[in-house]
Amino acid sequence: MAVRELKPGVYSVGAIDWHRRLFDELIPLPHGTSYNSYLIKGSEKTVLVDTVDPSKEQELLSNLQKSGVNRIDYIVANHAEQDHSGIIPGLLRLYPEARVLTNQKCRDMLRDLLGIHEEKVLTITDRSTISLGDRTLEFIFAPWVHWPETMFTYSREDKILFSCDFLGSHFASSSLFANNEAKVYEGAKRYYAEIMMPFRKSINRHLEIIKGLDVEMIAPSHGPVYEETETILSLCREWVSDSVNNKVVIIYVSMHGSTEKMVSHLIDALIARGIHVKPFNLTGADLGELAISLIDPATIVIASPTVLVGAHPEVAYAVSLVNALRPKLKFGVIIGSYGWAGKMVEQITAMLSSLKLEMFEPVLVKGHPRETDFQAIDRLADEILRKHRDAGLMTE
Repeated sequence: MAVRELKPGVYSVGAIDWHRRLFDELIPLPHGTSYNSYLIKGSEKTVLVDTVDPSKEQELLSNLQKSGVNRIDYIVANHAEQDHSGIIPGLLRLYPEARVLTNQKCRDMLRDLLGIHEEKVLTITDRSTISLGDRTLEFIFAPWVHWPETMFTYSREDKILFSCDFLGSHFASSSLFANNEAKVYEGAKRYYAEIMMPFRKSINRHLEIIKGLDVEMIAPSHGPVYEETETILSLCREWVSDSVNNKVVIIYVSMHGSTEKMVSHLIDALIARGIHVKPFNLTGADLGELAISLIDPATIVIASPTVLVGAHPEVAYAVSLVNALRPKLKFGVIIGSYGWAGKMVEQITAMLSSLKLEMFEPVLVKGHPRETDFQAIDRLADEILRKHRDAGLMTE
């Protein structure tokens, strides 16, 4: 990736990973990603804000060479995770005069993860500043806006917020700025759903802190830079709010057709009652799409056959993911079929310990669903409708 200018004296020197399709060996990357590193040339000091994944070390070093840098005074570590910090040890060898600027928690994590000695680190405090001569950098601690040591860096004179993972997107693009806005915002929504949703409360608090800054540009650590900031901030405020919508997400697996018949009947019943439905057959579902669908629904339905005495393994995995993401769901229900007996309901309920759900009475069928079972599903649809109405989610 070429060196590109955000504002005079501020450059993007990171790398694009066009072909990466899995992050942390867990998160699908349908559009690749980028590792954004920013060079700030002050009148007296030169700073590098974050680095890149170790796999892209040579691209960053090449860009630094292209930018004519022969000295780096500070390397800002907004976050210790290796896709941001992984090549700091190599940079410290190339630029021995450089010091890492970060907070105490991040300092300790860099020591543990990368073996960076404390004498190479200048520890800063929340809202402290450092002068680059003609520029002032302010450091804003943002614990649990992803990891406990995460922070933002704000260039006061440039009015740029270097937001680390916050407001990022796994989106590889040849454009420095968010020009293809629909695609970028879709990527940002997926990124929020897959990575940031568990930290919703902390993100909400830090959105309020950002309101007090004069921000003209947001430069995250993944994805394009936002020249127009209000749209992405507005979307994020909506995602992290406590409000839910008149939606039901259904996750299911069916081994011999019984559970699928129950799900199909429930889908039709909910649609007939004016409720939006998003079903996911887990045997072929994109878990990133599932995560996105969990941002704002009021209700989740978990549908599974009984395997031995518990839920189908695909359902159990998806439920553990839902529990880890901690979406703002209000209601939940378990439906499914069994052959002789089992503890599927108890198992799934225990796996949802992070969520404060009001659970409906489960609908369990022995073998193939009969007319009385479909009537029970109709009653469940009525109960979901009533709860959505009582919560003010239905529009006339």
